[in-house]
Amino acid sequence: MKLFKFACIGVVFFFSCQNKEVRLDANLVKQDINTNIEAWHKAASEADFGEYFGLMTKDGVFIGTDASENWQLNEFKAYAKPHFDKGKAWSFTTLERTIYLDSSGKIAWFDELLDTQMEICRGSGVVENVEGQWKIKHYVLSMTFPNDRVSEIVGVKKEADSITKTVLLK
Repeated sequence: MKLFKFACIGVVFFFSCQNKEVRLDANLVKQDINTNIEAWHKAASEADFGEYFGLMTKDGVFIGTDASENWQLNEFKAYAKPHFDKGKAWSFTTLERTIYLDSSGKIAWFDELLDTQMEICRGSGVVENVEGQWKIKHYVLSMTFPNDRVSEIVGVKKEADSITKTVLLK
């Protein structure tokens, strides 16, 4: 009977350790992802073109705040290069970030609030583990607006959006 009790305790202990390891691994993965996203933002603030684009996948996409900004990687590099060459790209400071992991351990997604030159913006993205390094695969930057002031913003956007819609609907 004692042997049976010890065996049961051993099995429970084994599985409880396994669950803690899984949680610990998820936390470590999230820390690694967070570190790489922070390095990506830092590279932009330091105008480090090689580091910034080295932290994106080869098929990376950046979607900016303007309706025309849906950049595939090479287009985004061409757009960004003059800014980086001047020694000043953009500077985003993280206020908050949440990271989500898929079950494969190869893809994750996140959302973040950032302090920027445009005041608070929201970023969201997808990261992919490429040969052991988490890289930005898809990123969307959005300006935030108080809901009770949206009508004012719509008034500012209306003319430009009308032109964009005309072009896109042709």
